[in-house]
Amino acid sequence: MTYWFRFFAFLFIVAAATPARAADPLVSAAWVKENYATEGIVFLDARHVSSFRQAAIPGAVNTNYGKDGWRIKKGELPGMLPPVDKLEKLIGKLGISNTDHVVVVAGGYGASEMGIATRIYWTFKVLGHDQVSILDGGMEAYFELGKKVPLSRNIPRPRQKSFKAAPNWDLVATDKDVAAAGTNGVALVDSRPNDQFLGVNKSSSVKRHGTLAGARNLPGKWLTVDDGGFFRRPDVLKKLFAAVGVKPDQPSIAFCNTGHWASLGWFVSHELMGNDQVKLYDGSMAQWTRKPENPVERAIRLD
Repeated sequence: MTYWFRFFAFLFIVAAATPARAADPLVSAAWVKENYATEGIVFLDARHVSSFRQAAIPGAVNTNYGKDGWRIKKGELPGMLPPVDKLEKLIGKLGISNTDHVVVVAGGYGASEMGIATRIYWTFKVLGHDQVSILDGGMEAYFELGKKVPLSRNIPRPRQKSFKAAPNWDLVATDKDVAAAGTNGVALVDSRPNDQFLGVNKSSSVKRHGTLAGARNLPGKWLTVDDGGFFRRPDVLKKLFAAVGVKPDQPSIAFCNTGHWASLGWFVSHELMGNDQVKLYDGSMAQWTRKPENPVERAIRLD
């Protein structure tokens, strides 16, 4: 009896000491249909509340990407990662604890809109929460399952939970990382539209036209099928990376204007292609171009 007690106690200790395996980066609509009522899974719906009220996954929790505090303004810089304690409070208020598997749900209307899901996903990863996934294809994919798919119009009031972060700052690139990229063999991957990469146009959040010196352009719109809600397969993504001259296993930094498009680039490279040497430059061109001494490369000059 003593032997078996010690044996099972040993197994319990080993299991408790073994880190939980990270959740799959993408889950399908069919998976959601089978698991929507499973305890410990929180569906975090990031669509506009008006769409959420019309039809949502039963039990899903709604969050406002722009207003709830997923990104904040720091000085003149828009869309920055908030302080850890603020994010802990936000996530706990949404009824999410450290033991919950979070499935981020976007509408599935296009790559930019799916960027809401990838940015929130990246935020969870930065906070050290590996039990997070994205609904591939968004709610559009869920609706396509047919009339019998479980839906709800109820807006649940989440029960406050405790969420404590264990930040992984290796996922966040700094100005110094960007400045040293060329000498360190790190690829700079611009996730913005090609016209902004070339310097034809620029975002109002950016002070100067152009891109980071030596950067390659892999627009976020390329990363989903026909600029929709479904992510491209890893084998197809490898072809796209090769086409712009970036090795799939090369250390790299994804950037854009304010870190939204870049989250798509980080997600496909780090999570779908398995390159754990990828960082996201949170401030991106909005931050870089505010310092006159930081070099900018512009292929097309119109003035």
